[in-house]
Formats: sequence, structure tokens, C-alpha cells
Amino acid sequence: MTITEAFKQYNAFLRNIDLSICAENSDGELIIRLWAHCISKSSGNVIRYKDHIPRWSGPGNYELGLALDKTKETNQVIRAVIAHSENLKKVEAGQDARKFKNTYSVCENWIGSLEFWDGDVFEVKFKIA
Repeated sequence: MTITEAFKQYNAFLRNIDLSICAENSDGELIIRLWAHCISKSSGNVIRYKDHIPRWSGPGNYELGLALDKTKETNQVIRAVIAHSENLKKVEAGQDARKFKNTYSVCENWIGSLEFWDGDVFEVKFKIA
């Protein structure tokens, strides 16, 4: 699935399909592209995602920072588009992930909330519905 197709599953559309990594849907939820390798299973029906924006290159990280600021203020629901890359080490090193072959999946039964955001690091807790 492409990133555009994945966001469309949530009725969300990226402002710029080459640069954006988040969008709001018609229900007012924040949809974020998240890397599969940063997901960890907690207890029961809880999934956690933790990442730090400064390692990402491109203007999408600025856009996500603004969206997380809003989410922190409004307790906006977060939904996940999961990114899988064939070049994980290069992605982790901060190289431009758009240059690699990536695939995307959705987890429509994950309902997320922002647990932590300090302007660099963010953590989302998802409950499986």
C-alpha cells in the first residue's frame, strides 16, 4: 500500500505527498506515519510508539511538530499509518526515507493518545479497540 492509500483509509489527505507525514481526517483525528521499528507492545491491549523528530530530515518533521503541539493542547485522537522500509539502518541514521522503497499499513483498531511531547521526543499510547 502507498502512503496516499494508507492515509485515505482514514479519510485523510496529505498536504504534500512527498513531504508530509501527518494529516487530520474529517473526524478531527491526527493521522501520523509511524515507523514500525519504533513500536513496542506493552501489557494487554496497549501498543506504544516512541520516536524523536530531530533524526528525521525534511520539512515534514516541522509539520508534525506543529500537529503534536495542537494535539498536546486539545487531546486529539491519534491514528497510525505504519511505515516499513527496506533500508532501516539508513532511515535510523536520518537519511531521507523518501529515497527508499517503503510500504505502509494501517491499524484501524488502534486508538492513540499523546503521552509525551517535549518538542523533540514524542510518545503515543495506542489502545487496541
